[in-house]
Amino acid sequence: MPHQAAPKIELSARVRKILDETARQRSTEYRLVVRAALILALSDGAGNHALTRTQQLDHGTVRYWHGRWIELTQKRLAAEASEVGDEDLRDLLLTGLSDLPHRGTPPTFTAEQIVQIVVVSCEEPCRSARPISHWTPAALADFVGQRRIVERISVSSIGRFGSGEIRRDTKDCNDEETSANKLHASTPISRRTTFF
Repeated sequence: MPHQAAPKIELSARVRKILDETARQRSTEYRLVVRAALILALSDGAGNHALTRTQQLDHGTVRYWHGRWIELTQKRLAAEASEVGDEDLRDLLLTGLSDLPHRGTPPTFTAEQIVQIVVVSCEEPCRSARPISHWTPAALADFVGQRRIVERISVSSIGRFGSGEIRRDTKDCNDEETSANKLHASTPISRRTTFF
């Protein structure tokens, strides 16, 4: 079966100038510099295999970015035809040379659930029928599970929402002024709310 040649890359003078500037800039991300140089070399007629050897890149990487540039061609030509400014064209080109967003795992907890957990952490444990003087990550994880804010949460997840514990005056829960409202004034703000 004959080998199919990769599509040729043709660049306008504007695009070539932008890619050349990008490939020579020291303040641009290195990966964008390498990709811009790769596209310039491809437009000058270098083949994927030759670039693999001369640029010391993986063949799959060269093929991938060649394909990504070909996919960008329609947008690029439309932008040039509509006579967009150089900055907008540069942004389009650099977006085409940038990594696609990674999917990653979806968030385990919604923002609303996290806020509810933080609100619970600001309450006095004794007001929630807990015989403790302050929330620990384990006690808070247990309590938010019982309140059905979340189905299940680990102690380490609770710990990621904050670190340490809120320092409070030791007043009885039946007092008018609850200890939740009386943080130690002598403690710097960054240390006052070290848990949530």
